[in-house]
Amino acid sequence: MPLEDHIGDICRKARLQTKTDLARCAEVAGLAVEELQVWETEGLIDREVKVAALAELVGLDAGKAVKVADGWGPAEVDLSRWTELRLVTTAEGFEVNSFVAWDPVTRKATVFDTGWYADDIFALVEKEDLKVEHLMITHMHGDHVAAMGDVRKRWPDIRLHTNNEGAPGKSRVQEGGVIEVGTLKITPRLTPGHAADGVTYVVEGWANAAPAVAVVGDAVFAGSMGKDFETPALAQEKVRTEILALPEDTLICPGHGPLTTVGEERAHNPFF
Repeated sequence: MPLEDHIGDICRKARLQTKTDLARCAEVAGLAVEELQVWETEGLIDREVKVAALAELVGLDAGKAVKVADGWGPAEVDLSRWTELRLVTTAEGFEVNSFVAWDPVTRKATVFDTGWYADDIFALVEKEDLKVEHLMITHMHGDHVAAMGDVRKRWPDIRLHTNNEGAPGKSRVQEGGVIEVGTLKITPRLTPGHAADGVTYVVEGWANAAPAVAVVGDAVFAGSMGKDFETPALAQEKVRTEILALPEDTLICPGHGPLTTVGEERAHNPFF
C-alpha cells in the first residue's frame, strides 16, 4: 500500500500549517510558484527540487523529508503476529481503513471506524463467528463513519465509543479508562488536532504476547499526519505524547495508508 501522502503533500501541509509564504517556499525550493504548486499536487516535477531546504523552512525534519522524497516507506507489517486483528479497507474515491479486533476464546469483538461500507466487516464477523459488542470511533469525519448507521442497525445493542461533543454522555470516551473486550484491554487516549474529537485506542492483551496496537485514525500516517490548519502545534504535541511515546514496537493502525510502527515514525516521519 503506498503512503497516504507523497512528499509534495507533506510539504504543502507543513507550509499551510506554518503559514509560510508560498513565494518564499518556491524560491527556497528552486522553483517558480506554479511549479511548486504542481509539485505539491503531484509529488513529482521534471526538475530538481531542493527538498531539504524547503523542509527546513516549513518546520519539517529535512533529513527525514529527503528520505520520503527518495522513496522511503515503512517495512511491511506481518499481521499474523496479531492473530485476532484484521484490516478492512473500503474505497469511495479514496481508501479508508477500518479494523476489527477480538478475543479468541469468547469471540467478543470491537470494530474501529466503519469506513465507507460495512459489507466486508459483516462478512468477516460472520466468517469468524464474532460477537460484536463495541464500535470505537477515532473521529467523526464522514469517510470514517459513513457506514455507522448500517453497523448500528445490524447490531442494535452495540456500545458506541466516541469523543464527539454531540454524542450522549454514556458514549463519550473516558481518558485513562480501560475497556475490556474479552482478554483485550483497550485504553482511549485523546488526540485532538486533525479532528477536535480525535481519539487513539491502544489495544493490549493480544495472544502470543504480540505488541500493543494503536488505532489512531488520522492523527498520524506512515511518514505524515492528518492536516490541521487551525491547531497544528496541538496536533503534533498529542501525537508525540500519546502515540510516539508508546513502545517502539507498537503497531500503528492509521485511517489511511499502510500500517507502521512507533519506531518507524520516530525514525522517519518528517513532522517529528
